[in-house]
Amino acid sequence: MDVLFGKDKKEQLEPVTAKVTGKIPAWLQGTLLRNGPGKHTVGETRYNHWFDGLALLHSFTIRDGEVHYRSRYLRSDTYNANVKANRIVVSEFGTMAYPDPSKNIFSRAFSYLSHTIPDFTDNCLINIMRCGEDFYATTETNYIRKINPQTLETLEKVDYRKYVTVNLATAHPHYDAAGNVFNIGTAIVDKGKTRYVVFKIPAAVPEGGMKTKSPLEHVEVLCSIASRSLFSPSYYHSFGITENYIVFLEQPFKMDILKMATAYIRGVSWGSCLTFHKEDVTYIHIIDQRTGKPLPTKFYTDPMVVFHHVNAYEEDGCLLFDVIAYKDSSLYQNFNLANLNQDFEENCKVTSIPTLKRFAVPLCMDKNAEVGSNLIKLASTTARALKEKDDQVYCQPELLYEGLELPGINYAHNGKPYRYVYAAQVQWSPIPTKVLKYDIVTKSSLTWSEEHCWPAEPLFVPTPGAKDEDDGLILSAIVTSDPQKPPFLLILDAKSFTELARAYVDVEMHLDLHGLFIPDADVDSRKQVPSQEV
Repeated sequence: MDVLFGKDKKEQLEPVTAKVTGKIPAWLQGTLLRNGPGKHTVGETRYNHWFDGLALLHSFTIRDGEVHYRSRYLRSDTYNANVKANRIVVSEFGTMAYPDPSKNIFSRAFSYLSHTIPDFTDNCLINIMRCGEDFYATTETNYIRKINPQTLETLEKVDYRKYVTVNLATAHPHYDAAGNVFNIGTAIVDKGKTRYVVFKIPAAVPEGGMKTKSPLEHVEVLCSIASRSLFSPSYYHSFGITENYIVFLEQPFKMDILKMATAYIRGVSWGSCLTFHKEDVTYIHIIDQRTGKPLPTKFYTDPMVVFHHVNAYEEDGCLLFDVIAYKDSSLYQNFNLANLNQDFEENCKVTSIPTLKRFAVPLCMDKNAEVGSNLIKLASTTARALKEKDDQVYCQPELLYEGLELPGINYAHNGKPYRYVYAAQVQWSPIPTKVLKYDIVTKSSLTWSEEHCWPAEPLFVPTPGAKDEDDGLILSAIVTSDPQKPPFLLILDAKSFTELARAYVDVEMHLDLHGLFIPDADVDSRKQVPSQEV
């Protein structure tokens, strides 16, 4: 696995022409823009966790049947400080760093404790977000970095706290048809409370607003939910959205704020301050966008860890939402570099299988229903919502598929009824080995795989004017562990899952995490929402 995790990748600042085999559909014109960790050593120091690596952006520009590839490290303040010092001086999720080794532990402790909540990294390595006419590299802290999607150059640094009170925010926003951005973040111990804040960034400056201002200047807070614990808020990576509702899971995978505040002086990482409480339950918050308030019914389910929501939609008075769920938090341990770079097959076996689960909740509580009765009457799912005393409802999911991650859909169906999930299939390890199409209706699947090939998240791009949900293409960047085979961009027909083309690039390509496709028409008109992962 050294080719995947053991070697830092070089930048490809100037575009390199790919060798295309097969035939790329003529209508596919645009740029696949991706993000992920690419560098894990600085000088003699090394990060502890794969998710800590310095952000490396890369892109495949597709025009007239040709493909050009380039990559560039995000020139974050974190990157610049590390390179200047020739060692890791900015802490990440799994690696605590000490900027000035000449200071003793007591002076470091005094300085750190003067700020209960640490100033987090701007190493935005997880995803790409569209906001108005701009694109940003994102992570899970309060920082995002504006980038040039054509050259991959790093532009200004943006602090969410300037516009909305959050210390953390997801790297998985949602978009409506107008291009407005929806996201959720955590305000830690703010005015005596720790809150989950749902906010909206308009696609453009509202009418009457100053044209020189960014849409970020007009952030609107839609809802605020108090954490059940002041000092132990839930960790979350994504959320769900429908036309009228927000779905937020307050899961028993929790951040210990007091431990985080002392992590520096104890010489431990922030990741060690995350704990899965297997004795707790997962609370399901359904927020009405029209009122800004959560539904009064207390919905809950079994303890689980969810990183990726797939989709959510409303049907006959119910809200259905699909997630990739784990029974515990062991996934994070699997990505410790000590495991990845030693005995990969022994240390990185999947101990908690990622499972596609469907939940259903009633949007209106039947006060007359008997305790123990199932409040879900839909024929489309076996998911149940069992009424309990004190207006509590236990939600029992329908299990749809085991062994998939990095899910995506045709984003035109986001928040609406849908049929197909495109994902990376996980088998014996947390690293995907196949690209998967799963049909929720027929419970059938199609896959693409090739020996020594490790696919990234598949991304759906719709055919212009498409009528069928699966009329389009699947794009996935493939890293290979075969020294005789260079990495390539894979292009599949989304309907049949047959391979149409691949574009080989003779570069050092990294495993990425998330990103989006920017159609050339979108760059020209600035009106369409980019195709993206969920």
